[in-house]
Amino acid sequence: MKAQIIQHDGRPAFAVIPYAEWEAILDRLEEIEDRADAEAARHEETFPIELADRLLAGESPVKVWREYRGLTLQALAVQCGVTRQMLSMLENGKSRPSAALLGKLAVALGCDMEDLHS
Repeated sequence: MKAQIIQHDGRPAFAVIPYAEWEAILDRLEEIEDRADAEAARHEETFPIELADRLLAGESPVKVWREYRGLTLQALAVQCGVTRQMLSMLENGKSRPSAALLGKLAVALGCDMEDLHS
């Protein structure tokens, strides 16, 4: 790499390189960032399109997430400290969860509270 060093007060202040080399450096940096992003994404949970389709179709988010996680109404109710009937009412739109219950559901289902809003 050819670089011209410009000094100020006897100390290096700037490095000037040919534009083509600058572009090559930017391309390499972008490649490094892309690899880092891909590596980070490898550890993130992914979801099947069916889950998104059901949510977009207006199904109960609690039911969709519960079934996706393979939980019965009873198992989820026990984890959240409520009755199976209460969860059934939530899933059927006959009741709305309190903020505290919404937080418990989110923890039990491994999702964000916002994911459970209908």
